[in-house]
Amino acid sequence: MAPTLLSSKSSSLSNFSVPTQLWFTTRFGTATPVQNSGWTAITKGEHSLLLAPTGSGKTLAAFLACIDRLSQLHDTTSPGVRVLYISPLKALVHDIEYNLHQPIQGIACVAEEQGIATRSISVDMRTGDTTQQERRRQARKPADILITTPESLFLILGSAARETLRHVETVIVDEIHVMAGTKRGVHLALSLERLSELTKEEPQRIGLSATQRPLERIARFLGGARPVTIIDASGPPQVDLKILVPVADMENPTTVAAPVGLGQRQPVGGNSHQKHQKLQHGLWPTIFPRLLDAINAHQTTIVFTNSRILCERIAQQLNELAEGELVRAHHGSISHQQRATIEGMLKAGQLRGLIATSSLELGIDMGAIDLVILVESPGSVARGLQRVGRAGHRVGETSEGHIFPKFRGDLLECVVVADKMLAGQIESTRPPRNCLDVLAQQIIAMCSIEDWNVEPLLRLIKEADPYSDLSRDLLDSVLDMLAGRYPSQEFADLSPKLNWNRQTDCLSARRGTRMLSVMNPGTIPDRGNYRVTLGSDGPRIGELDEEMVHESRRGDRIILGASTWQIEEITRDRVIVSPAPGQPGRLPFWHGERPGRPIELGKAIGAFLREFSEVPPSDEVDWLLRRSPMNADAATNLARFLAEQKEATEVLPTDRTIVIERFRDELGDWRVCLMTPFGSRV
Repeated sequence: MAPTLLSSKSSSLSNFSVPTQLWFTTRFGTATPVQNSGWTAITKGEHSLLLAPTGSGKTLAAFLACIDRLSQLHDTTSPGVRVLYISPLKALVHDIEYNLHQPIQGIACVAEEQGIATRSISVDMRTGDTTQQERRRQARKPADILITTPESLFLILGSAARETLRHVETVIVDEIHVMAGTKRGVHLALSLERLSELTKEEPQRIGLSATQRPLERIARFLGGARPVTIIDASGPPQVDLKILVPVADMENPTTVAAPVGLGQRQPVGGNSHQKHQKLQHGLWPTIFPRLLDAINAHQTTIVFTNSRILCERIAQQLNELAEGELVRAHHGSISHQQRATIEGMLKAGQLRGLIATSSLELGIDMGAIDLVILVESPGSVARGLQRVGRAGHRVGETSEGHIFPKFRGDLLECVVVADKMLAGQIESTRPPRNCLDVLAQQIIAMCSIEDWNVEPLLRLIKEADPYSDLSRDLLDSVLDMLAGRYPSQEFADLSPKLNWNRQTDCLSARRGTRMLSVMNPGTIPDRGNYRVTLGSDGPRIGELDEEMVHESRRGDRIILGASTWQIEEITRDRVIVSPAPGQPGRLPFWHGERPGRPIELGKAIGAFLREFSEVPPSDEVDWLLRRSPMNADAATNLARFLAEQKEATEVLPTDRTIVIERFRDELGDWRVCLMTPFGSRV
């Protein structure tokens, strides 16, 4: 049967085989801008950086060319991974693996209908959850596409399984902005250079993101000195934002708040109301009903918070108000299996919403989300756009977002973040430079596999952009430490990790070094948390902060994932629990969760305060309402808050003014307070 090709307006689609063109045009019709431009560059083999909004088809833009090429690849003499996909999240790894089946199977079916011979494409995942049995199978029979994380890639490169990567042709780095500005990204940059040194030919690199600036800097991070084609299909953000304060005075809220136009709240029975009486203080009793209003007025909602404890608290209170399981908590301290179950419940319509932290911030497919609520400021413009972009996760749809500040200072930041979100002015990503701890870890891993001469080692390291200006002297200092030449006798008890022959300038690993590398991969710190398991041999439920565990006893009941569990036993490294449905429980807590404020956001807050200072008092509320997407109560509260601060210190701290306040504390001692909007890095 002769192949028939549907007409397509996408000229770049003509670069693909007939089955791929037929499947895509039947399934989607026309390509999105990022797909059109991306395919032009990708099919030419160019290193590419793709920037486009959430839901615009970036992942398919990167993968379709790879799938098309693999389906026509008939060379079976060189088995091994051909496409390597790197994700910052394990959850995203599972999501991508599931979603890849649609184009792979769809193209294969079209090819069979058209009588065109194609080869089957295999996909595998490798994360910290992959069993030893699965890893051995992957080493014996590698898949065409391997979906993994930066840490798992590092471990593969340091093992015999690295041989499966010798024929990698394409590397896709998803959500590249999440890693580029951190040591985790620096670690990945070195792993990519090690991969390039391993492969017979230079793999094509493709970076994907919805929020990244400046593009040139991210392109250098992705490719080093290699030329990278930048595909900017971002456009202005399609978001509908509202900042909502449910009371006229946030400092003295009442238990009954004025409606804020979010829909009709379902009546709450007496028992639920009595349970809620214990929280009838502060602003929360006015926020919880409004969250319930919003969830009931929409089909599916995600509520984002910045901490796991607040995530659990909101889920608990909303379910009490709704007198049923309306929502579930979703965060990183809940096991992957539990999160997958919760996500499935939402997609199946068994839940009306999820209360989440950054665990749902990235591109995990959550189905049709029509509203995102931010409880407190997201802490950055990029994070805010990423979160609100989860609503209307389809091409061309407007994302609806509501923001509920927790207190008046938070309201100020929410207003500025919302303004910048609407303008699309996200913060710059700044990859760290010359991180010596990361460098030491990678050198140990490299020397554990084979001996290295220092000069070739330096050349490879400098290929990674974060180390492009690394000097030989600085490298020698790191090697001195690894070889046992310490700057002080205080470190004399530390055993050397490498042998460094100064005559030949050759490095080799000492005994036990490889195990050290395997046991300490990556840059994600060990938080000392305890695993929570259902029974002694049951599945993992999640994890608890060690301080929370030390304060708990057998028989205590805790809430995790909006479910109640009773502690049956506490061992050296785990908490064994049993279900306790319907029972009251203690909310868990975790330390160190508050995100720092980027300097760009701090400067924007300062500029906002400077502009506000010049507004006549009689026009302040109207000025705020004209300027920012907030309700009247939000404008009144913010104007009053800033007026009180100005009355106390005469001037407001701005991007041009730092206020120093001197006062006596309750003991009569003098204290000095430095007021600046610039954030955690001053």
